[in-house]
Amino acid sequence: MNTPATDISVRAIEAHGLTRRFKDTLALDDVTLNFEKDKIHGLLGRNGAGKTTLMSVMTAQDWPSAGSVRVFGQVPHENEQVLPNICFVREEQRYPEDALAKHAFKAAREAFENWDEDFAQQLIEEFRVPMKTTIKKMSRGQKSAVGVIIGLASRAPLTVFDEPYMGLDAVARQLFYDRLLQDYSQHPRTIVVSSHLIDEISHLLEHVVVIDQGKIMVDESAEELADRAVTLVGRADAVNQVVGNREVLDREDLGRIARVTVLGKLNAEEHCLVKDLDLDLIPVSLQQLIVHMTRKNGQDNASEGF
Repeated sequence: MNTPATDISVRAIEAHGLTRRFKDTLALDDVTLNFEKDKIHGLLGRNGAGKTTLMSVMTAQDWPSAGSVRVFGQVPHENEQVLPNICFVREEQRYPEDALAKHAFKAAREAFENWDEDFAQQLIEEFRVPMKTTIKKMSRGQKSAVGVIIGLASRAPLTVFDEPYMGLDAVARQLFYDRLLQDYSQHPRTIVVSSHLIDEISHLLEHVVVIDQGKIMVDESAEELADRAVTLVGRADAVNQVVGNREVLDREDLGRIARVTVLGKLNAEEHCLVKDLDLDLIPVSLQQLIVHMTRKNGQDNASEGF
């Protein structure tokens, strides 16, 4: 790849002011973000939030209505130096009517210079892919396995998974997570994973982007995000004393007992206060945090007439 991609200062993806309209629908609304090289990024959000549109534009499968995107320092659209270094695996991947899995793997082997055939064969056996059945007649899980194998074995410098593993059962999904982490540790590359199963993939992620109604709500490291919120449970008056002026994401009152989820990390003094007031401090999972934030965003927009 004769691009600045070998320069460690070049980001994998840089998007500035990306906007995408479909007739009367604003799918992306002035999106600006960066994906650093050689990290696993999570792109999270509700159905219709804009995840697939953003991934399609970033991987040159679609054109933005406004704004710009660069992949490894170059505009990816119709760029023969960049496109072979991108593997975009969709949930509903399309194949020719009579295609077998071997045809899909052969095409991938020819398309991606880092393709590892031994790894692909290992995955084919582990995911139990039927090689004599046309992809059209495969179960949803088997089709998902074909996409997952291509995404992993391609070892493309930029690999994007748009929930292609949703058709897999729990055992096969765990196998996907295990093989992804194992192979990434040996062959680092930039990976973007989109999923509704947030808690299931949270252990994979080094960086998290949350998109809602076409806008970026969160763009930070997974470590920073883990400290973004906390839930306090106990006497309502005591909980209120700790909450103070913090932004409340969720609140439940049951008589004199309150359960309140707030944004912001507690400092040492507040931790002492929690102990003195005999309150329970409950960590907020990544999924809970995103649910609370997107729910609040929806309520805010509703109140503004959106």
